[in-house]
Amino acid sequence: MKQYGKVAVMMGGGSAEREVSLMSGAGVLSALQSKGVDAHKFDPAEKPLSALKEEGFDRVFIILHGPFGEDGTLQGALETMGIPYTGCGVMASAICMDKWRTKLLWQGAGLPIPAFELLDDSSDFAAVEARLGLPLFVKPATEGSSIGVTKVKSAGDLKAAYEEARKYDKLVIAERFIGGGEYTCSIIGDEAYPTIKIEPATEFYDYQAKYFRDDTVYRCPSGLSEELEQRARDLALTAFRVVGGNGWGRVDFLMDEAGGIYLLEVNTNPGMTSHSLVPMAARVRGLSYEDLCLKVLDMVHVG
Repeated sequence: MKQYGKVAVMMGGGSAEREVSLMSGAGVLSALQSKGVDAHKFDPAEKPLSALKEEGFDRVFIILHGPFGEDGTLQGALETMGIPYTGCGVMASAICMDKWRTKLLWQGAGLPIPAFELLDDSSDFAAVEARLGLPLFVKPATEGSSIGVTKVKSAGDLKAAYEEARKYDKLVIAERFIGGGEYTCSIIGDEAYPTIKIEPATEFYDYQAKYFRDDTVYRCPSGLSEELEQRARDLALTAFRVVGGNGWGRVDFLMDEAGGIYLLEVNTNPGMTSHSLVPMAARVRGLSYEDLCLKVLDMVHVG
């Protein structure tokens, strides 16, 4: 397809999510090539970004996950080089990579989020456990794919969970447990796709459950009532816009037993593996994986 020119599928990189990015990237590359796009693998861990210009690339499909690829750094570099790219711009990418600052923005906009606290070495861990209640979740603020996340179930275990998360990030969040189910909503352009309910066989939706286990149950349609489904989609779109999101992304949220919705985070370069959620929602919406990749490629950010 000549209208796209030469396309770099940016995958791999040097983050802790490299393995997932390579899986996602292989799928996207194959899909674009099957549609006649002049698409090529580009791994920034193997060659400098300057090669994009030297090799004549016209646009970039970003499917890097984690720091550098998803935090605004790469987006800023591409804008400086004048190369259009998929997904969110610099500001939204930087904000959404940081779960703490995302929560602060949503909080300021009056959107519902679980109660949380920022932890550091001087935190009174017993007091935090008492305030948030058990179980609770501890997570690094700027990692994805549930890397470094711990579910704390017993009193006195918060400090150890903090120290584990601290290996990945200097910012660590403790978050109240919401027990009515975990959901996600994909955003493509100005449309919120059908929500998905995630039912992991493991303790929670961890790295293995996301990418490698075959016993995680995904329900799409999610089983929500028509009214709740619409409310969830509307909230996901609002949450995405509040952080400056555009192009495509995925908004994760929790529900309590009373039907209350609590926003968790935004993924600005969602996974595109065989286990990934955006392609699943797209299928229910009537869009094949290949057509989804083309739709994302159409919505490039020019700076």
